[in-house]
Amino acid sequence: MSVDIGGRLRFVRQRQKLSQRELAKRSGVTNSTISLIESNQMNPSVGALKRILDGIPMGLAEFFAIEPERPRKAFYRADELTEIGKKPISYRQVGDNLFGRALQILREQYGPGGDTGRVPLVHDGEEGGIVISGRLEVTVDGERRILGPGDAYYFESRRPHRFRCVGNKACEVISACTPPTF
Repeated sequence: MSVDIGGRLRFVRQRQKLSQRELAKRSGVTNSTISLIESNQMNPSVGALKRILDGIPMGLAEFFAIEPERPRKAFYRADELTEIGKKPISYRQVGDNLFGRALQILREQYGPGGDTGRVPLVHDGEEGGIVISGRLEVTVDGERRILGPGDAYYFESRRPHRFRCVGNKACEVISACTPPTF
């Protein structure tokens, strides 16, 4: 029997309304470790998993006993999207529980100057998006483009990437990634 430790950890973390960064801080591990575990790129040792769960707090027995319900909901009003971002970037996720799901859909909003950071993001999977409004600078493997309304991107997420709102107007993007990484 195979247990999706990464999906289960993501479910538990999101249920507690913790960001990956906050859980990493509470448990004394790096943010990248939490990310790698949640995307099933790393299998934690029992000791490491216990240390992470202590940051929630939750015991190993409870963690493995949880049987998250499969989301049955198919439609979401705008006010039902789950906020998983942090200002000046808003990530509004379709669905509140992605346990066992293969796709994550986001409504992203970048305030003027909003930036994912100088250190490029790198993770397994694929992602794509369409700019709805504003201008978004997207850098993939050092190649930089400024995208406007109607422009799109799609790439393998293992390629180093970064997003930044340019100009004095907020930028809105509808995106999808697989597997869910936030």
